[in-house]
Amino acid sequence: MIKRKMAPHLRELAQKYPAIAVLGPRQSGKTTLVKTVFPDYTYVNFENRNILEQAQSDPQGFLQTYTSNTPGIIIDEFQNFPELTSYLQGFIDEVYRPGFFILTGSQNYLMNKAISQSLAGRISILTLLPLSIEELKESNLLSKEPQQAMIAGGYPRIYEQHINPTVWYPDYLNTYVERDIRELTKVSQLSLFRKFVALCAGRIGQILNITSLCNDTGIDYATARSWLSLLESSYIIFLLQPHHKNFGKRLIKSPKLYFYDSGLACSLLGITSEQQLFTHYLRGNIFESYIISDLMKQYYNNALRPHLYFWRDSHGNEIDCIVEKADHLIPIEIKASQTSNKMFFKNIIYWNKLTQNSTDHNYVIYAGNENQTWKHGKIISWKNCSFVLQEEKITS
Repeated sequence: MIKRKMAPHLRELAQKYPAIAVLGPRQSGKTTLVKTVFPDYTYVNFENRNILEQAQSDPQGFLQTYTSNTPGIIIDEFQNFPELTSYLQGFIDEVYRPGFFILTGSQNYLMNKAISQSLAGRISILTLLPLSIEELKESNLLSKEPQQAMIAGGYPRIYEQHINPTVWYPDYLNTYVERDIRELTKVSQLSLFRKFVALCAGRIGQILNITSLCNDTGIDYATARSWLSLLESSYIIFLLQPHHKNFGKRLIKSPKLYFYDSGLACSLLGITSEQQLFTHYLRGNIFESYIISDLMKQYYNNALRPHLYFWRDSHGNEIDCIVEKADHLIPIEIKASQTSNKMFFKNIIYWNKLTQNSTDHNYVIYAGNENQTWKHGKIISWKNCSFVLQEEKITS
């Protein structure tokens, strides 16, 4: 079994809050995690139609039945009946038991709406994304080459069941489109939505241009915005916001589009081999997405909210990722090259002069294997991506 970095934080928070929600994309390992951490808890799954109907028809009776004589209860796929939160509130207020309710869900919009309305102050929300580089490395499952790792992605089932990712990802997408999309919204043209998702993959690591997506898909602006929100709430994509500090120059203010999982992005782009990825015109963008999503995983795995941004001015000067701390900023450049180069620091040097930032906090994450210390900062191997946030004492 693959050990998840979130496990100790989940245990700790369960001693402080009566309810814990573990959210994330389907197949990210939420059920396995909560069952491992709370092996003695009663487990119910709202994917089971009989159990779901029982809860919907008689919520009070459902809670009385499943919460008696048990140290706690795990309710899986909670987004299928988020209205139960109003009944959980009464139970929690009447009988306060730390860590008694463990909820999992794969659609954060529905879950968050219900939680904010009924369980505010009573629940801690965690986000479990697919496996991080560090989790794969510690389980001896990380690919030796970055191209292979990006195509494989991070979904646990690929590694636990030894499934070819080029087979698994199309099936995953089919399930997501045919099932979850129908449940979440009234998308009448599923083939058009599929095209939209593929077009998003073709814009990975780029400044979001909704008008361009509309033109290429043939949909209106409001529909495109709605579909982007849908992909965000289902943990398919995320939008990295620009850092807005005024440096006396005009800055780009639109977000950049990334995928939480590189394997899914590669599948959408039709990339099925390392050679195809190595020569693909989006290889650098996919690698950038792979690293930034891993930085986000490190935050979430430590029960922290990510403080990640990018910076770009109107002249094309750019920092791929900026980590914001209370007292300073950490610039990170991301390079798909496997050979270190002094030019890696070009944009960081420019940004340092502009911000008067110290070289003590400058990093380049590249596709090579060795960590190196240079005059203007440190070059870190993609395999050691977690080193940056650990050295900066952001994560454990």
